Amino acid sequence: MTSQIKGGRFGPVTQTDIVRFAGAGGDFNPLHHDPAAARQADFEAPIAMGQFTVALLSAWLTDQIGVENLRSLDVDFKAPVNIGDVINFTAELDVDGPDGTLSASIRTTVGDTTVVTGRTTFSAERATLAGGEGSDADHLLED
Repeated sequence: MTSQIKGGRFGPVTQTDIVRFAGAGGDFNPLHHDPAAARQADFEAPIAMGQFTVALLSAWLTDQIGVENLRSLDVDFKAPVNIGDVINFTAELDVDGPDGTLSASIRTTVGDTTVVTGRTTFSAERATLAGGEGSDADHLLED
């Protein structure tokens, strides 16, 4: 089984997005808001927090499968997200578990650059697309 869940996107990322997330999560590392600190760390400008990107990924994913169906989400950070970037989310279903779960490879990109990769597992039995009907995950798939 190899199918894709409908993709998503966010952006462009703004400094306001980063500041709001810093306030909500308490991450006030100057790397995320101070251009001099970012340059000192070998970045051209302040970058978004990795958890900001994963929060957006999680919101997109749970909008697709239903938050109550998410069983696991494991990620690896590959590259930073910058102010002005448009973030794209994709997931490819690849394992149909014996316990009524589905697994998928997830990927977050900015243009051709992969910024986050990972895996997710969710309950296939109850997964429905927001506003969708049915008891299986078939309608989550892109045609």
